[in-house]
This record gives sequence, C-alpha cells and structure tokens, in this order.
Amino acid sequence: MTTHFTSGVTNVAANGDGGRLKSPDPIKYHVYHEDFDKYTASDWVITTTEAGGGDATEALADGDGGLLVITNDAADNDSDELQWAGGSGGVIESFKYEAAKGLYFKTRFKVSDATQSDFAIGLIITDTTIIDGVTDGIFFEKDDGSTSVNLIIKKDSTETSVSCGTASDDTFMTLAFYYDPKDRKFHVYKDNVEVGSGVNTNAPDDEELAVSFALQNGEAAAKSMTLDYISAGKERTANTEL
Repeated sequence: MTTHFTSGVTNVAANGDGGRLKSPDPIKYHVYHEDFDKYTASDWVITTTEAGGGDATEALADGDGGLLVITNDAADNDSDELQWAGGSGGVIESFKYEAAKGLYFKTRFKVSDATQSDFAIGLIITDTTIIDGVTDGIFFEKDDGSTSVNLIIKKDSTETSVSCGTASDDTFMTLAFYYDPKDRKFHVYKDNVEVGSGVNTNAPDDEELAVSFALQNGEAAAKSMTLDYISAGKERTANTEL
C-alpha cells in the first residue's frame, strides 16, 4: 500500500530556511548519479593500455535501465580506466571523506570473466594507473586470478580491506558502501545484503576523490565490463553551506 504525505515531508528543522517548503531539501546532500542512458567520452578522462592489435572501446548497449560496455584490447594487462571529468578536460575530484559526515557509493555491473581480470570501481584519487598504483581511495577491487571482491579503504598506500564475496562470469552484482559517522565504520553490501564492515583507520581524509572505474585483462584475451549505474552521495561539509 502506498503511503501518502499530503501535508509534505521535509528534512529541514521547523525554524530552518526551508522548513516550510514541505519537501526535502536537496542541498543537504551532494549527489552524483549516472544511469548510462547516455554516454559522452569527453565527460571522462580515459586512460588505455593497448598492446594488442585493436583498440579499447566504450559504448552504450541495449538493456533495461541503460548500459555502458567497456571492452579492452586483447593483450595481457591491456586496460581501460575512466575517471569523471564532467567535460572539463581533467579529472574532477568532487568527493572527500570526512569522519563526521555520511558517505555512500553504490553500483551495479558485471565483468565477462570473473577470474582472468582485474577491476576497480569507486571513489579514487586522480591516477593513470588505477588498477596497479592507487595511493588513496575507497573502492571495490578484484585481482586477476581470483574471484574475490573486496572494499579497499586506502590512505597514503596503507589500506584496510573488507571482503564482499565473489564475482561470477557475466553476472550482474550490486556493490555498495555506506560510511556511518555514528559508529565510524564503512558498512559494505553485496546484492543489497550487508556482508561486512571496516574501520576508518585508513580512510583518505586528506584527499579529494573522483568517481572512477577500470578493467584490466588477466590474460591475452579481451575482457569487458558492463555498467548499469553508479551512484554516490555525501552529507554537506558544514551547516553554513545548507
């Protein structure tokens, strides 16, 4: 049964400047969402490794909800890495972890080969070697030769890892984390079920981070990643900004 709030709902205190608006104040949160109903290459900084005989590609595909498919060239360790740029020509780092503010990331995607591939997806510092060289970020990661997926919480190359279960060939999975400022933990979800949590000891609190994702071949054969959506959100940094 649908619940109707005919008098309105708000997340603003009664004496706040939006308290009489009768609708939630969107300014209380910074939100990014991409459903991949459209794709413009210039919205991303794209770094490719192409030692094979072809080229990496990024293209929309038919599918309910909108899909983006990235496909690597066919040599071992060929990769395709994308970081949000918003058409600016450079990576835009628009999220920053703060211990007192909630932080959220969620994505649904699949990889063609769950064993012979590496992937990373989440909030990551600007880097042209996302798979192998990231020093700071909060992101989901899987290494070549394994199907195990982990949330990596990393500052200055020191990390905390939280197990998220396993990936399967050509099978969509939903991964999410929520940093809760009340208990100072990152709560991790796979397919909408909480599977673990990690402390904030190595949270990158001194760097801005960008929405990022990357795929690397684990053998001399082209691999692909299909993304349904990416969503991220964070509480604003100070009440004075509301």
